[in-house]
Amino acid sequence: MIEGLYEAHLPVKNLDDAIEFYTNLGLQVALRDEDTVFLWIEKDKSWLGLWQGEEYKLPYHPSVRHVAFRVSYENLKRSLNWLETKGIEAVPFGNRKSVAPFIRSHQSNASVYFKDPDGNSLELMCTVDTPEELQKVCKKWSITEWEESLKGLKLQDIYK
Repeated sequence: MIEGLYEAHLPVKNLDDAIEFYTNLGLQVALRDEDTVFLWIEKDKSWLGLWQGEEYKLPYHPSVRHVAFRVSYENLKRSLNWLETKGIEAVPFGNRKSVAPFIRSHQSNASVYFKDPDGNSLELMCTVDTPEELQKVCKKWSITEWEESLKGLKLQDIYK
């Protein structure tokens, strides 16, 4: 059914700064006019619309200023280094103090968070196949804790 993101839209203060930030992440400009740009996340599959202008500066709740980009588990493990090479700092999620990628076993996914120049919440996210006994544990696991919990299982069968 749903295999990725079709589109997401975010308000931005400066379109040129936003284009530079998102193309640095690897997105490609698809369409642009004077106050709007659409960038391909996956060419011909999903895009991000960025809108500049006074009418887009309403008070937004952070949950509607959020985009999650799908990545592989292996790339999520390398995400802090990747973000650092881009000059981007990861940020903690919620009440967490660590910025390191973490796994939500009860949701069968893993994430790392960061922000764009306008403070929009961005996330690199992957799905993890979670053994039934770990699905019942509502916890945010570090990668190390997670992999330790899976000792004896074939990791290539667990991660998507």
